[in-house]
Amino acid sequence: MSRPFYVKYEVPKEIADAAYEALQVAAKTGMVRKGTNETTKAIERAQAKLVIIAEDVDPPEVVAHLPLLCEERKIPYIFVPGKEKIGNSLGIDVSAAAACIVKEGNAVGLVKEIVSRIEQIKRGAK
Repeated sequence: MSRPFYVKYEVPKEIADAAYEALQVAAKTGMVRKGTNETTKAIERAQAKLVIIAEDVDPPEVVAHLPLLCEERKIPYIFVPGKEKIGNSLGIDVSAAAACIVKEGNAVGLVKEIVSRIEQIKRGAK
């Protein structure tokens, strides 16, 4: 399957897995926002520390605005392969097209590591 048009760079599997893990830890010990609407609000209010966006969203227009908003607000974002796994990481029974970490809780180090790796990837992608 080809990448959707909104995916700006390729994320290695280990970083995507780390993002799922950070989401899981933050959901238990910190604070997260689930779904595209809540994520959009958190970005607009500059509360989000890391935004996780699924690549398998249909129609893609549902999440296509998120990378642009994140760039505008200078909030780090990462693309992960599956919305189903985002939902699982959040501990909900449904899939989620997007989510964001507002308070990292015990995932502080993991989020910092992910953000620095994303920055390296983006510099290489340009």
